[in-house]
Amino acid sequence: MRAFVFPGQGAQTIGMGKALAEAYPAAAAVFAEVDDALGEKLSALIWEGDADTLTLTANAQPALMATSLAAFRALEAEGVKITDAAYVAGHSLGEYSALAAAGTLSIADAARLLRIRGDAMQKAVPVGIGAMAALLGLDFETARAVAEEAAQGQVCQAANDNDPAQVVVSGHREAVERAVEIAKAKGAKRALLLPVSAPFHCALMQPAADAMAEALDDVALKDPAVPVVANVVAQPVTDATLIRALLVDQVTGSVRWRESVGMMAGAGVTSFWEIGAGKALSGMIRRIAKEAETRAVGTPEDVAAAVAG
Repeated sequence: MRAFVFPGQGAQTIGMGKALAEAYPAAAAVFAEVDDALGEKLSALIWEGDADTLTLTANAQPALMATSLAAFRALEAEGVKITDAAYVAGHSLGEYSALAAAGTLSIADAARLLRIRGDAMQKAVPVGIGAMAALLGLDFETARAVAEEAAQGQVCQAANDNDPAQVVVSGHREAVERAVEIAKAKGAKRALLLPVSAPFHCALMQPAADAMAEALDDVALKDPAVPVVANVVAQPVTDATLIRALLVDQVTGSVRWRESVGMMAGAGVTSFWEIGAGKALSGMIRRIAKEAETRAVGTPEDVAAAVAG
């Protein structure tokens, strides 16, 4: 069994998806649809713009979705179907890519929602108030205990449960800095602040969750063609009404990636295709499901190799 997985923020690079758009008209059409939906040439920023501007949350989120869907349309042009996967899943914003691939969201709606999501997440907390840190070498329960100990009346939560030895905490900067020191004392191999612009996936993001609830009310969602393993429950979901609610919960909730991959592997998935920019998810998956095959699909060469098997 196979699963298609879609990367999240941090995977963005200038030039991503350009070769796909040049090789596949269907991939080029994705970038054109996103440009039209946003009323700007996001594709120009992605392919030849400034890296710092691309990294801004409001740009990176729709840009990564566009690149993932361009790669998926290239696969479709070579005969791969969404139903060739038993499940789809995405890491944080990648969940929107997964939902667009599965037909729940149109690409245009996904782009508009991710622009709103990125803007709202950026505005939810003034710059400098929040932070995120990666705790490496601690299991999830230990990392969660570290976050609780560090909170001291502020917000500090386990935001991303990425793999058996990588948990990201998020919240008020002072609390996150305390978590780094506590984690080191508890034997973390490394604990370091991340270069992010806001404290994602914690209670401080509630204003952004409210904005997403309002935005999602105006968007038509369809049941996905294949089950989507949702971040906040780490379980497959097929009902559009539930998906709408979970996308709101996802803004403040934890990304339960380790459990999501474990669920799919436990259900019989032996091959994970990471569709879009980078290979970060493949590395995580190999640490979670050690027997699974991973394949990154982000260039025309990757598409050809995937189709050839």
